[in-house]
Amino acid sequence: MAQEPAPTPGRVVSAVVQLLQELVDWVHGFFPRINGSLFHFIAGLALIVIAALLRTLATGVLIRRARQKADAGGTNVEEEFLMAIVPPIGAFFMVCGIYAALAVFNLPLEAERIAAYGARAAATVIVLWGIFCVGAGTLTQFEKAARSKDLGIAVFMPLVRKMLGFSFAVLGVLVLAESLGLDVKTFLAGLGIGGLAVALAAQDTIANMFGSFVVVLDHPFRVGDTVRIAGNEGTVEDIGLRSTRLRTSARTQIVMPNKLVATEAITNLSRMPQRRVDQAIGLTYATTPEQMEAILGDLRALLRADPGVHPSLVGVYFSGYGESTLDIQIVYFTSDAAWAQHMEVRERINLKIMRAVAARNLEFAFPTQTVIHATPPPAIGQR
Repeated sequence: MAQEPAPTPGRVVSAVVQLLQELVDWVHGFFPRINGSLFHFIAGLALIVIAALLRTLATGVLIRRARQKADAGGTNVEEEFLMAIVPPIGAFFMVCGIYAALAVFNLPLEAERIAAYGARAAATVIVLWGIFCVGAGTLTQFEKAARSKDLGIAVFMPLVRKMLGFSFAVLGVLVLAESLGLDVKTFLAGLGIGGLAVALAAQDTIANMFGSFVVVLDHPFRVGDTVRIAGNEGTVEDIGLRSTRLRTSARTQIVMPNKLVATEAITNLSRMPQRRVDQAIGLTYATTPEQMEAILGDLRALLRADPGVHPSLVGVYFSGYGESTLDIQIVYFTSDAAWAQHMEVRERINLKIMRAVAARNLEFAFPTQTVIHATPPPAIGQR
């Protein structure tokens, strides 16, 4: 015994339409005085009204369910999902109602065929729309979660959303064309050959795109960080798909390809817990050992007493003998790594050093030169 072929969506829709037409004809038997065409027209309008009522009922249930989830402390993903499918569900009911109305209007055969193609296209668009709404809502929630956790990928989420939206739109057009009976295989074959040519011609662009993905996954910096990349130092203003933009201290903008950013060593200055100060001062050779010991103690004490100096490292040492100076090396960290606060601490410490040197009646050295003559020079006025 031969098996019956499995029902296809087209056969199911045709069976439903035929059943609906028979139902309208059966109901018309109770109102024989009404003209057949007029009765079918009234029945079609009634189907549209019923579809509108069902749409209102279904969307109301979904919205009410979403609010209940929110009030009960449900996850944002559940609420976002329910709210995302409300417009597609409403559109689906209206398309079903309009197509059912057209089916009972007793349209000409050609008009019915056009209506069937339109309904198929509308149903495909609605399904794709629903998937897109759910996906967009999921990405939005993922972006919110990434921003709340301060993840570097949050910066790229708008770009990722646009790329996925464009890809989905292209896929939707192809699916819609296939559902209408168009041959898209030839188009896809040509698109593959053209895509290969474009890929070969745009190797740098593709390398920059992969570089941006590396930056996203590794997130060595984010917008607002001060970084040093390939000898260029500045504040990150924008991280794009092709390039990263830095604003330098001179207010100029540096645009760096992401393939360079992905391969170069990156120094993130904003992630320093403290900022180091390493400087030297020189005293004159008239300074005695006792005075040197005293001033070293003074400098160590004033560094440890300053609230802007981190206590992890305070180093003050008589480091050596210069050509014109007795050198003192001073090393410490400022507690705040921000550049402005760091410079304020350095200024305050430098002023304290000047006062400490003056209080010991010592002098800072500067380059000097002494000339010794073998014979005394002639007196002024003598030759």
